[in-house]
Amino acid sequence: MSKPTILIVDDEPAIRDNIRFVLESEGLATLQLATGGGVLSMLAERAVDLIVLDVGLPDVSGFDLLKEIRKQHSTPVIMLTARNAELDRVLGLEIGADDYVVKPFSPRELTARVKAVLRRVQGVAEQPGSARALVVVHEKRQIRYFGQALTLSKYEYEILSYFIARPGQVFTREQLMNGVWEQPEQSLDRTVDAHIKNLRTKLRAVRPDLDPIVTHRGSGYSLREDL
Repeated sequence: MSKPTILIVDDEPAIRDNIRFVLESEGLATLQLATGGGVLSMLAERAVDLIVLDVGLPDVSGFDLLKEIRKQHSTPVIMLTARNAELDRVLGLEIGADDYVVKPFSPRELTARVKAVLRRVQGVAEQPGSARALVVVHEKRQIRYFGQALTLSKYEYEILSYFIARPGQVFTREQLMNGVWEQPEQSLDRTVDAHIKNLRTKLRAVRPDLDPIVTHRGSGYSLREDL
């Protein structure tokens, strides 16, 4: 099998080189661009399995570039941002990012996130048609559950997408609010519970025998890893 190819888009050579070194040491192939201008043409010319995309590019906003990517491609994207504002994180996820990492970051942590996203995406590719239970169709802002499109509210979509990008990870209510809500300080813990309850109802309507969302009493919620 060929090595998965990761496109690194960042204007700082030192950051690109650090990411490249760690990714290649883990058996991944890499491509590099210092600006966003060549990304779409590169995606049209060759296969790329995942993009590591800096928000603060010199020629274009990473958010704007991600919008353009999502018009044509479903390639997974992990955003790099020097800003720790929750609104930036939410914006990236809403546009279609699969994950985000805040600078400064550990290249090893980024590599772990890259491999986690690849495992999820490759799980879909290895089982076309049905075997992957939850699939996000970013360009349609749609989530399919065992092949059936779910009718979700904005925040139901965001919460479930957040879980799908990080299966098995336990999130507190506060973490979910900070990661998904535009103004988390104006929401209550029970708001998260209400959305989780609605999600479970909609998921059970498709598969009454299965509950993909796990409640960790006193801790929070997670998505099952064995879907």
